[in-house]
Amino acid sequence: MTSLSTHVLDTSRGGPAAGVAVQLLDGAGTALWQGVTDADGRCPALREHVLAAGRYRLVFAVADYFRSAGATLPEPPFLDVIALDFGITGEGHYHVPLLVSPFGYSTYRGG
Repeated sequence: MTSLSTHVLDTSRGGPAAGVAVQLLDGAGTALWQGVTDADGRCPALREHVLAAGRYRLVFAVADYFRSAGATLPEPPFLDVIALDFGITGEGHYHVPLLVSPFGYSTYRGG
């Protein structure tokens, strides 16, 4: 079985993004987990979920985070919710970081 973690970094502020609402869904869109990033931009409880091979989606509510951090966003915001679709093919650990600003984001499979 496989574990999963994420780390949200606010590139506009140069540090962790605390308070981002995150959801994990399976390939059918069923919610498996939801939580909020901690002071380090991580969701430690997410790692406790054991996942089988398959398709998954991580959803990040970034506009709400930026507004709560004091950013002035246009209405509607350029980025509101970011959904990352990814696949898990085997056992081990998958780390999916999100580097985000109000106008762009990047992700990759980390270690």
